[in-house]
Amino acid sequence: MENYLFELAHLVLRYFHVIAGIAWIGASFYFAWLDNNLQTPPQWKIDKGIKGDLWAVHGGGFYEVAKYQNGPEQMPHTLHWFKWEAYTTWITGILLFSLLYYVGADVYLIDNSKSELSKFAAIGASLGFIGLGYGVYRLLCKTPLVENGKVFIAVIIGLLALWTFGVDQLFSDRAVYIHVGALIGTCMVGNVYHIIMPGQRYMVSEVEAGRIPDSAPGLKAKLCSIHNNYATLPVVFIMLSNHFPYTYSHNFGWLILIALFSIGMWIRHYFNLKHQGVNKPSVLISGIAAFFALMLAIAPWPSSTTNADENAPLQASITDAQAWDIISKHCTQCHSETPTSELFQTAPLGFKLDSIEQVKKSQVLVHTRAVITKDMPLANMTKMTDTEREALGSWLTALKKEQ
Repeated sequence: MENYLFELAHLVLRYFHVIAGIAWIGASFYFAWLDNNLQTPPQWKIDKGIKGDLWAVHGGGFYEVAKYQNGPEQMPHTLHWFKWEAYTTWITGILLFSLLYYVGADVYLIDNSKSELSKFAAIGASLGFIGLGYGVYRLLCKTPLVENGKVFIAVIIGLLALWTFGVDQLFSDRAVYIHVGALIGTCMVGNVYHIIMPGQRYMVSEVEAGRIPDSAPGLKAKLCSIHNNYATLPVVFIMLSNHFPYTYSHNFGWLILIALFSIGMWIRHYFNLKHQGVNKPSVLISGIAAFFALMLAIAPWPSSTTNADENAPLQASITDAQAWDIISKHCTQCHSETPTSELFQTAPLGFKLDSIEQVKKSQVLVHTRAVITKDMPLANMTKMTDTEREALGSWLTALKKEQ
């Protein structure tokens, strides 16, 4: 029952986190598009204080949207605020993060092959890393550096690379990626809470008092909104990254994430330019090319050693019994009709290895996850050694040759 309740909490939090994230990212994309597509209005609208307007058709109706230079002459009766999309995304995200990586720290957070941290020490280090990263970002946003977009981004990427490398020295490969997502998400919601919302409340209070708002808070909020907009594509990838062990389980997984982070921002830049009427296909093409170049660079290309192993006599491979000893020691605790692991009531994804015949039928998947990407067992909680992985790989290679 305890495992069921854990999985139920996981399902509920992940579901609402995804829904809230869609709402937040959708609002971010829409308002970035809206701001970049505003047209200079007729003079009579300018005289009323309107900075730009836009006409659109959607769902069988016409819409007219106007943006004021400072604010309307009086506040409307109903004013829509966009904040709970961000807050709900962060709240559900941090609860989901805590459930998996703190409550389940022994499995999802700690990798004993990297460090011998206790559960509470690992949780403390995790909180410290996220707090430190957010503090550095907030300080950078208060410096003149924030006014120089290119330099600011270069500094942010450099510091994020150092931060990610540090996290990679302590935690499991999958946890590294999610920590970067938690940090970026915290910075994004911090922008909403500390900068964007206070700026909006200031503008509303000034208009209600009959005064013209100072433009500085609005411009600062706009800049933070742009930061959030550029971070959206990298965050979406991180939310999906646990499905792609070729990235996070690579020896340079932390560096691959930084590269994907940069590529995501560059591709987002293309769309932001396009919304402003600046069409630069070279930005999009170079971003896509960089992505595929990275994927080619991390592909598990066969080496000369691998080729030599494949050409070796079959008798050099281990026996079925020896292979089964490795499988039963490291895989069947979870992947079984009756798992003995305290983490799972049923085999994850329904993948079961209760006999050597089942292993042979799933040899490609076993070889990929246990030998090539090495992301299984989960967080290497059974401490599978490289020698055991090589032996299992030798057996699987011989099995393939026999077929």
